[in-house]
Amino acid sequence: MPKQKTNKSVAKRVKVTGSGKLTRYSPGSGHLKSRKSNKRLRRFRKEKAFDTTFAKHAKRMLGLG
Repeated sequence: MPKQKTNKSVAKRVKVTGSGKLTRYSPGSGHLKSRKSNKRLRRFRKEKAFDTTFAKHAKRMLGLG
């Protein structure tokens, strides 16, 4: 049976914390910032946690379990 390949699109977007949780940044923060409110732009800077159901899928895509 061949080895599991890492899903590169997930690997580029996800960071694994020391305790094994997955974090991500919100999409939509790249351009057209002048029309977005300052409150919205501040929220883009913070890392978000995945919900547990998708975290399981993402970990499998990364080859972590």
